[in-house]
Amino acid sequence: MKRILLIITGIFAVIILSAQTNGGTSVKFATTTHDFGQFKEEAGPQTFSFDFTNSGSEDILVTRVAASCGCTTPEWTKSPVKPGEKGYVKVTYDPRNRPNKFKKSVTVFTNSKPTVSVLIVEGDVIPRELSIEEIYRWPVEGLRFKSNHMAFTDVVKGSKKIRVMEVINTSDENIKLGFERVPSHLKLVARPEILKPGKKGIVEGTYNSELKNDWGYVNDLVRVVLNDVVNKKLYMVVSANLTEDFKSMTKAELEAAPVVKFKTTRFDFGSINQREKAEVSFEFKNEGKSDLILRKIRASCGCTTVTPSNTTINPGETGTIDAVFDAGARKGKQHKVVTVITNDPKNSQVNLIVSGEVKVSGK
Repeated sequence: MKRILLIITGIFAVIILSAQTNGGTSVKFATTTHDFGQFKEEAGPQTFSFDFTNSGSEDILVTRVAASCGCTTPEWTKSPVKPGEKGYVKVTYDPRNRPNKFKKSVTVFTNSKPTVSVLIVEGDVIPRELSIEEIYRWPVEGLRFKSNHMAFTDVVKGSKKIRVMEVINTSDENIKLGFERVPSHLKLVARPEILKPGKKGIVEGTYNSELKNDWGYVNDLVRVVLNDVVNKKLYMVVSANLTEDFKSMTKAELEAAPVVKFKTTRFDFGSINQREKAEVSFEFKNEGKSDLILRKIRASCGCTTVTPSNTTINPGETGTIDAVFDAGARKGKQHKVVTVITNDPKNSQVNLIVSGEVKVSGK
């Protein structure tokens, strides 16, 4: 009896193994990774073909191929691949403006088992030499600046920060560079002041946040002056994010700090008609141990007005920020942001969202 059971079990095992080996669909790639090695950016797109074999007993169909990056373009065999025949997934990587090492994946979906195969291409792109126009992107008559935006990023209130921006004279004459409408908290100096043809210089900016009575993201527009002539159409943007110095606070100071807690930070007014208004009152509480100060409240659009009940909230007390959205002639979906900056060290910036849809009157 035991011998019969062993024979039967063996027969079933052979049948199952045979079905797994010869039946159904199966994709076998010759390789699933390819290293392009090191190549120059100007060499252009690099292509490699991942070949596969249908090792099953039924037709294979590549249903979809998805690349992890827009820089990688796949092509593949669109027609069914019969048993024993070969297909391909061709992967092209575009290195333009993508210097240094890369590693990208391409996911292949088929009707085989398993249904998903992941292919990898990698390499190292040697950067090409950039042109003057690519390095210095902002043309100002005979000069070219690296940008028309000098960003100081985060600046702690009460401190100073220095930034520099390169400039080059692409003309055949000397150019004197200066600036007008520079606010008191900002200092801009061209070094050298007079730039000779073909020579490079810098614009050195110093931001004194102590002289700027504001918080959060702020920007200024300054005019560019060339050879003592003001061009009223040429502006440089200077920005900074003015923050509070929470990092220097002691453990005891942090434990005694204010804590802002909003009941909700989102309001959906549903749908309103043009020239109608949507109003909301965002309620919050100071759950900390010291006074909560609303440093700044700013709406992302002039269509939204904001009014706080108070700018200083004692511990345990509540306050409100009333927001009124005026639809005006706007139409369609709306998404407005009210930024609230406080002295809560753990949540110094809160974004309140007012959203909904404005319908065209009479429709």
